[in-house]
Amino acid sequence: MRLLSLLIALLAVWAPSSEGRERELERAREAVTVLNEIMSVPESAIPESLLQDARAIAVIPNTVKAGLTIGARHGRGLLAVRGRDNTWSNPVFIRLTGASVGFQVGVQSADIVLVFRTDRGVDSVVNGKFTLGADASVAAGPVGRNASAATDAQLRAEIYSYSRARGLFAGVALDGAALTIDHRANQRAYGRAVTPRQIFAGGVNNVPAPIVDFRDALEEYTSR
Repeated sequence: MRLLSLLIALLAVWAPSSEGRERELERAREAVTVLNEIMSVPESAIPESLLQDARAIAVIPNTVKAGLTIGARHGRGLLAVRGRDNTWSNPVFIRLTGASVGFQVGVQSADIVLVFRTDRGVDSVVNGKFTLGADASVAAGPVGRNASAATDAQLRAEIYSYSRARGLFAGVALDGAALTIDHRANQRAYGRAVTPRQIFAGGVNNVPAPIVDFRDALEEYTSR
């Protein structure tokens, strides 16, 4: 009976953890799907020139935006950074939250992609809360695989933002939205006591296949 009680207790602890880990891995799979579907349509893809110069990329699938006079946006996704050797790191899990004021009714789900042109924004995310538009300039990105990022030459945006909703993909304004590290998601996916800097530096063993697939997708679309 004592052994049985111990097994039941262990299962009670393990089951939620296992379910949580699978939830994060599914989020990584969804992020890969978002990248593949967006880049498969040349007319609305993220410009190759922009991707080749990117210092970090975040993909946040199924971001929910809801509102009634005051709106809110919330989503969870992944953020990977580019190393000095131009290879991509394992991604950290992040949260995107934001609010807006004005006439707005309804609920909408969208996939969001953020392309960072500098390292400064990523450092701010790792060190704490990072607000788009306040801590770094953000602009709706140009679309079309051969489009040029020079369309925003006057603003000199540090981050380009994109959104896909109901099959449409285009640049989107995200001023005021905040990015934060999802530490619990990172621990579920990589193990306890792991830090964002360890993840970026490659200091994690036995990286799950869906996360490797996300990193490989970034390698594919930024090395063309």
